[in-house]
Amino acid sequence: MKWVVVAILVCIVPYTWITISYRKPGPAFEPYADSKNRANVVRLLDAGYQRFTIPAIRPADPSRSQPAGPAAGVTEMPGGLPVSLSQTLVEIPLMPERILTVTAPDAATADAPYVFQFTCTVPDTREQLAGAELYLRERELTLIPTFERIPGDLHARSRESIVLIEIPAGTLTPGRHDATLIGARGSLRWSFDVNP
Repeated sequence: MKWVVVAILVCIVPYTWITISYRKPGPAFEPYADSKNRANVVRLLDAGYQRFTIPAIRPADPSRSQPAGPAAGVTEMPGGLPVSLSQTLVEIPLMPERILTVTAPDAATADAPYVFQFTCTVPDTREQLAGAELYLRERELTLIPTFERIPGDLHARSRESIVLIEIPAGTLTPGRHDATLIGARGSLRWSFDVNP
């Protein structure tokens, strides 16, 4: 038995030293997640979509969300992803239960960010809104809110979350755009003009 312990120590000590000395910095390679992300990107590009990750501005300042001009008219839509996007994505993302309100301007300029505020219900009080994934195809915007786990034992006060989203300048081309903010059981849709 003594020789087994010696053999294990002789192998483990150099292996540990080599691993720690020559380990690549950063996150470990995850082949399944990497191949899934690549497949997702290829399928989105083939379907004509561009994907942008937009972080939320927290805490949402209501004074920043008030449009300078007229507000866009918002209409209710059934929940869930559009058929074209649900057939394209490799994995259906987690969605909020319902989009409650959207405050968005009716017009924007191409060289300035497009800023809007929305309220939705998060899956539980351990989650908070982190931003949104923007899927852009021609002049059709599909926005899916993204979530992040609240660290530690903290909980949100309410399942309703308010965030400000800022689509970067230069992302949208001039013309009339239709935007849909997706919820699992209820979505909201509005249209706005982007001026050159």
